[in-house]
Amino acid sequence: MIGMPNTGKSTLFNRLTGAHAKVGNWPGLTVDLLSARLIIGDQVIQLVDLPGIYDLNGYSEDEKVVTTFLAQNHIDLALVVLNASQIDRQLALLGQIMRLGLPIVLVLNMVDEAAALGITIDAGGLSAKLGIPVCLLSAKYGQGVEQLQPVMRGVLGKKPTARATGVGAVSLDERQLEACVKSCVSVPAQASHALTEKIDRILLHPWLGLPIFFGVMFLLFEVVFVLGKPIQDAMAWGFTAVRSEALEPALAGLPIVLKGLMLDGVYNGLSTVASFVPIIVLFFLCMGIVEDAGYLSRAAFLMDALMARFGLDGRSFVMVLMGFGCNVPALMGTRVIRSRGLRLLTMLVIPLSLCSARMQVFVFFIAALFSAEAAPLVLFSLYVMSILTAMLTSLLFKRRYINTDPFVLEMPPYRFPTLRQIILRGWHEVGHFMRRATRFIVAGVVLVWLLTNFPQGATPGGVDTWAGQIGALLNPVLSPLGIDPKLTIALIFGFVAKEIVIGSLAVIYNMEGSALVSTIAHQIDWIQAYSFMLFTLIYTPCLSTIATIRTESKSKAFSALAIVWPLGLAWIVSFLFYQIARHLAA
Repeated sequence: MIGMPNTGKSTLFNRLTGAHAKVGNWPGLTVDLLSARLIIGDQVIQLVDLPGIYDLNGYSEDEKVVTTFLAQNHIDLALVVLNASQIDRQLALLGQIMRLGLPIVLVLNMVDEAAALGITIDAGGLSAKLGIPVCLLSAKYGQGVEQLQPVMRGVLGKKPTARATGVGAVSLDERQLEACVKSCVSVPAQASHALTEKIDRILLHPWLGLPIFFGVMFLLFEVVFVLGKPIQDAMAWGFTAVRSEALEPALAGLPIVLKGLMLDGVYNGLSTVASFVPIIVLFFLCMGIVEDAGYLSRAAFLMDALMARFGLDGRSFVMVLMGFGCNVPALMGTRVIRSRGLRLLTMLVIPLSLCSARMQVFVFFIAALFSAEAAPLVLFSLYVMSILTAMLTSLLFKRRYINTDPFVLEMPPYRFPTLRQIILRGWHEVGHFMRRATRFIVAGVVLVWLLTNFPQGATPGGVDTWAGQIGALLNPVLSPLGIDPKLTIALIFGFVAKEIVIGSLAVIYNMEGSALVSTIAHQIDWIQAYSFMLFTLIYTPCLSTIATIRTESKSKAFSALAIVWPLGLAWIVSFLFYQIARHLAA
């Protein structure tokens, strides 16, 4: 599947394969080679969704990925996906692909938007003039998708021809392509997205735009806590009941050490983390609606002038926002940036995003130490702090990593996502969490249990355990931040994956659910909690993120900087907050 950004390729990919590719409404979101197997007639094919590109002769990392893939792989069929309401602007890419001599099916997506603009398309006439099959569909609503597979089957069933012959497609230059389209596509003289233009007059207002954006984000946090907290409390109660009523009787006959590992280690850790999943899912459902509606492209536009003062641009801001889901795909998304200096600077600030893993930590501590009325404001303050630390970082390093790439961003019309897309987004987040749980959390909580229960004879969770010794060793460094030895152990495991932090606390305190929340609320105050959250927000990202930075930057020195700088910045910010807040509270 080949096409420009924002043509709905990933949505169509999901429709055809049932896969859960990331779908969003801003250019450059698909940044990796998504693939899935698909049965077409009596054949099993592998469908690959290539990154969105504007030009096969471009120089961005995404464009290089596409051209390299096309050059190094045998392609049986190219699904060229264009926006039906913007055919005239996307003809150049179609012409470039046709000149490669690949078997082609032209997919004109978003026909629902084209119809709303009064655009009519003669698919049969266009197919005859171009010499390739043409399909009209709306991947978002599923309209016409069922007609695509028979067309694909027909092209795949033909006898293979050498690439140089054109494989049935008529060799046309750009002017001929324009003539073909003009004769088969009728566009009203006044075709425009009137509603989008009316909304943008408000949301892109020079003075009101940014306050509205931050107001929308604050409202999002408010909705998440109001709806999610009761669900989280119910799940925590349920996990506690399962332990007391089912697991403890079932495991009563096991040796004490093994029973402790299973209940106090694995179950306490996993159940405590899992109880916060509803809030995480709800947050990203709301964030997904904002993304898919096209609002984040507007945020990039609004922030571009401000970001330029810090050596970044609007695309960098979009990538930082993507990092609120997970830093890894956001880092890969920087491939759309041609300037290496801007790309490295963006990669340095992305890990400062308030990602979903950190979100679990914040939700836990906010629920424990702050009132329901203050909770959204506290979380919003961390969101703002995330952006401020990113700006500070870019300001300090912009002279080292210089931007030489102009800012170009397509502004898509507003599109409210369908219920199917919203559900897929939630399922995607749950699936991501479960994969992370499988990879990191189980191993992490088991290791924490071992450290807090050994050597033999030590008091579980006491100062004489291995964990207690490590905490005491690091206490002189972190105690000025209000972080005690138990919280220190959790931070250490956060280096592996931030998801482990809450699970490790459940193991360290040998408690779960509401009991753990109550105990922590009695042992630390809100100043210590906020200092801990600040440190968690800023300090060195997880191993997956570091590995991605190393792969994408291809620089050991830059990877080392990405580890050391956030760690030092986290200490400074937390130290300043804790000492000032403690002095004011005295």
